Amino acid sequence: MSPTGNPGAIPAQAIVLICGSVLCFTLLDTTMKYLTHFFPVPLLVWGRWSVQVVATLLWLGRGGVGELMRTQRLPMHLFRGGILLCSSLCFMTALRYLPLADATAINYSTPILVALMATFILKERLTRARMGFVLAGFAGMLLIVRPGSEILTGAALLAMGSAGFYATFQILTRMLSGEHPKVLLFIPALVGTVVLTLALPWIELPPQVSWVHVAMLIAGSLMGTFGHFLFILAFSRAPASGLAPFTYLQLVWATLLGWLVFGDFPGVFTLLGMGVIAGSGLLLALHERRRAAPDPTSVG
Repeated sequence: MSPTGNPGAIPAQAIVLICGSVLCFTLLDTTMKYLTHFFPVPLLVWGRWSVQVVATLLWLGRGGVGELMRTQRLPMHLFRGGILLCSSLCFMTALRYLPLADATAINYSTPILVALMATFILKERLTRARMGFVLAGFAGMLLIVRPGSEILTGAALLAMGSAGFYATFQILTRMLSGEHPKVLLFIPALVGTVVLTLALPWIELPPQVSWVHVAMLIAGSLMGTFGHFLFILAFSRAPASGLAPFTYLQLVWATLLGWLVFGDFPGVFTLLGMGVIAGSGLLLALHERRRAAPDPTSVG
């Protein structure tokens, strides 16, 4: 039941939290896309997760690292962290070469993949509505990448790979749903930090480092950390099916910031593809909410 007592109602606080969350994610992506022209991608990913580790320790780790790693399913957490690291590396590399809105839109194939993977891994039923969403989402993806067009490059394939890794990450998150949010937030960041710290000797460092760019990296990483925290708070206050439509606001943020910061405005086919993906996702979310709501004519 929602906090308001009406299962169909979404608290305004949860809506504000989820909208703020996806804005934080878009600000992170915008910052990282800009910084890819000055730093190698692995170094940026290392900085992004290192900042989250430190921020989480200072913000939520009153009991130390032990409290943030208190789990009986550590191997699965470590695997989940490795999957997220692969997703980050793929997506940030794609960001360097693709317009922000295009990379974000391709990454929104994640819900399509989650719906399919949940059927085989979690044994969830693939209803006709969900199958329609999968097919519509695939059609929208074809409009964006358009096989044979210039956008279907290695960068677009990396963005698709990132979506695949992130879908796996979400499936693993569902499998770890009983774990404390602080643990779910901290361990993936720690995995990314440790793995890339070990790889630092083989990462080419820029000859000169601007403190402005370092400050941007820290600020963007903090935005990402704060966005994840807002995301967790939003989903603790409202059902996922009710909040899902508001996550598509990230496509709007990415389009606006990509245009304002980089001068990239999506083409007609990309806009159509984004519309198909978002529209099908919205319809599915509304359908799932309607199915979940109790029959008002029933007597209980």
